[in-house]
Amino acid sequence: MTWKYALGLELEDPGFDASVLSEFRSRLVAGDLTCLALDALLERLAGLGLVRAGGRQRTDSTHVLGAIRMLNRLELAGESLRAALEALAVAAPGWLAGVIDGSWQQVYGARIDNLHLPASQAGRQDLMIRYGTDGYFLLDQVHGPGAPAWLRELPAVQALRRIWIQQFCREISGGRQEVRRREKLPEGDGLPPGTDQLISPYDLDARHGVKRGHGWGGYKVHFTETCDAPGTHAGAGPGRGDRPNLVTGVATTQATVADSAMLTPVHQQLAQRQLLPGEHLVDSGYPSAELVIHAARVFGITLVSPLRLDNSAQARAAGGYDKAAFTFDFDARQATCPQGTASSSWTRYRQRQDEAIMVSWPATACQPCPARQLCTKSRRRQITIRPRELHEALTSGRTQQTSAQWKARYNARAGIEGTMRQATHVTGLRRARYLGLPKTRLEHNIAAAAINMIRMDAYWTGHPLDRTRSSHLARLDFTLTA
Repeated sequence: MTWKYALGLELEDPGFDASVLSEFRSRLVAGDLTCLALDALLERLAGLGLVRAGGRQRTDSTHVLGAIRMLNRLELAGESLRAALEALAVAAPGWLAGVIDGSWQQVYGARIDNLHLPASQAGRQDLMIRYGTDGYFLLDQVHGPGAPAWLRELPAVQALRRIWIQQFCREISGGRQEVRRREKLPEGDGLPPGTDQLISPYDLDARHGVKRGHGWGGYKVHFTETCDAPGTHAGAGPGRGDRPNLVTGVATTQATVADSAMLTPVHQQLAQRQLLPGEHLVDSGYPSAELVIHAARVFGITLVSPLRLDNSAQARAAGGYDKAAFTFDFDARQATCPQGTASSSWTRYRQRQDEAIMVSWPATACQPCPARQLCTKSRRRQITIRPRELHEALTSGRTQQTSAQWKARYNARAGIEGTMRQATHVTGLRRARYLGLPKTRLEHNIAAAAINMIRMDAYWTGHPLDRTRSSHLARLDFTLTA
């Protein structure tokens, strides 16, 4: 009955069988229709003039907890092996019974939980080695000539193989094998980078992320919404005010993907929808000098974001000679210090895959300089700068962001926090409902479409959205007892 109402069907309509909705999300993902609902809604809103290109938009990200249990390394190893055994017990029970004995049931028959693991460090280390040895034995049997070839294609077996590569190291010599847990270099055999490290056998896309000292396991989602100044677009019809801010883009990534790596994909997504803004407000985690120039040159977007300040010792001291105190002549390939001394060398080199310039002053001029304490503690001053275009973009951006006019312009970015709260509290976006990045991405796009519909309903009916609720205790008036 609810579906008939939602689809506008007559009550006498036979409707559809419940099996139509079976694996519905999987079919959407397989057909690359993850953004179908949001794209259709934005196309309709664009036709009504409620969203458009060239306005002002803002973007921010928030963490998403995966639909998994957080595991330490010992739990991860044990649970991965148990999951593979469970899958094999279902797929090939006769084969598995001929490979293992009854003792495996006692160790892996129930979920691996930290509460039931050894308390001593020595006991946990011994158990980890047993997990590793048993896991290698099982993988050898699955890939052996007597096992059906399709067993090694089971997702749980594939997960076990990948996790064992990341967690253990095995050496075979003289018919004997040594299994040990991987540790960080240089003492150990090395661990994979966080971008590749699996944290659960049930969701191979989830990663462990850290942002502002907060760690989580799962994903990260970026929301982009319109934020034109009040009065820019007056609403049509009685009782309607300014047009609502509407979500124009959603991007879901693994938790380890940096915000700066998503700025260009966000712009590409908006370009595909023909909704590129003229001005884009983001926090300092997104831009760099390269991205500021790229956004302007390729997409015609003006990025409004605080660029990270000079973090040199002189800049932190607030009274020293930082980079801004020096003048750089790129045509003459020479720089001048605040005391008027010209540089002695101008060297181009690469710094972490980026082009950079090392500018140095002669030690004969720096050592007797009366302002040396404000400049450097070494024998001479050396400064690293970016190529001309990037250097000028950084200098201009850092100068502008200190003005009151720029700060007033940037204040509009703060409103995206309300959208993040609506997404997490109304649509339940904080914790993923499904396993895997594709279905999580689908969930977030549907959540964005729902937020837009909630806001459009409030706009069309003339009912403002509820403001942040406060508890009865927060509203308590102590003046009544005075």
